[in-house]
Amino acid sequence: MQISKIIHCTFISFKKATMSYKSRFVCLKFSLVLIFLLLLQPVFPQYKWADLDKKLGEEQKNLGNNVVMLLWNKDSLLYKKEMGTFNSKTQAPIASCSKWLTAALVMIYVDEGKLSLDDKIGRWLPEFDRYGKSYITVRHCLTHMTGIRDEKVSLKSIVERRKYSSLQEEVDAFAAREIRVNAGEDFWYGSIGLNIAGRIIEVISKRNFDAIIKQKLFNPLEMRKTTFTNLYGAVNPSGGAQSTADDYMNFLVMLLNKGKFKGKQVLSEKSVDALMQVQTKPSFIKYAPENAKNLNYALGSWAIEEKSPLPTSPEGGRVASTLASPGLFGTWPMVDFCRGYAYLIFTKNLLVEERTNTNLELKAVVDKQTGDNCK
Repeated sequence: MQISKIIHCTFISFKKATMSYKSRFVCLKFSLVLIFLLLLQPVFPQYKWADLDKKLGEEQKNLGNNVVMLLWNKDSLLYKKEMGTFNSKTQAPIASCSKWLTAALVMIYVDEGKLSLDDKIGRWLPEFDRYGKSYITVRHCLTHMTGIRDEKVSLKSIVERRKYSSLQEEVDAFAAREIRVNAGEDFWYGSIGLNIAGRIIEVISKRNFDAIIKQKLFNPLEMRKTTFTNLYGAVNPSGGAQSTADDYMNFLVMLLNKGKFKGKQVLSEKSVDALMQVQTKPSFIKYAPENAKNLNYALGSWAIEEKSPLPTSPEGGRVASTLASPGLFGTWPMVDFCRGYAYLIFTKNLLVEERTNTNLELKAVVDKQTGDNCK
């Protein structure tokens, strides 16, 4: 109701002599309340996305032609763009974006008191004790610092996983590999650590990884079209998920809201803080993919921007103010905790170095609208 109409109602209430005193009083009271609410309602920012539309149009081919872009703040959709044949409900493989999901599942078990990041994996996986590797911790697994010999990420390495019929079989094979360096000494990006962590979850829960992550994470977040499949052999916690833009955004919004989704605490605030803590330094990085050069790593995601430590951080620890977990097929999920938004480019194509720059350029356009004042 517009203010002029409310005022008119108030005037009429006094003008009509036939109206009872009680009726005039009720109308006056109702009108004044509405005027007060309209005049004092909070002013929400009016975003102007013309520059983002233009930039996204210019980069459509580079991103893979079939692209969805979503932006959310803590409770509202800020921006949505569907291009080519993709829409926000299109399901596609998300490759290493899966790592963030697996890390979150591990933290759910930490919240439940069933697991600690500093647990030695030999406690859960005796095969590693057999090969003298039981000292590796869950934290080493989530930060790619197991020290176990690994290959560089490639399509070939993904396809070669078909020889494994189960996650247990693959992880037992990891136990038999030689140690390249001691755990915690350097960072080598790959699938070994996250898949060991996924196998530990299977042992604790006595259920298959794909079933337990659906129960613990996907169902509470209403991620109904997200699944870990055996598309390339055994279930792959480090890179085997399929999802949609809408589904994965639910996960990002949960992180942005410190673990809460639609009023339910899916992950504790303490665990979200742990996911934000930077675990590496530049001298640790032995191997990283081209799309993450010069970045540090947290737990299952890359630190795009860093800030001073949180009160819950270990002494001297650094904290990521922006996290991202890009995948080999081009999907790029990101949460900017400082500026208060979740960002997602959802596509299916091979990720190349140029698209890292593209996503950071798109982020810069978004930052100008949301308040580019984070240091």
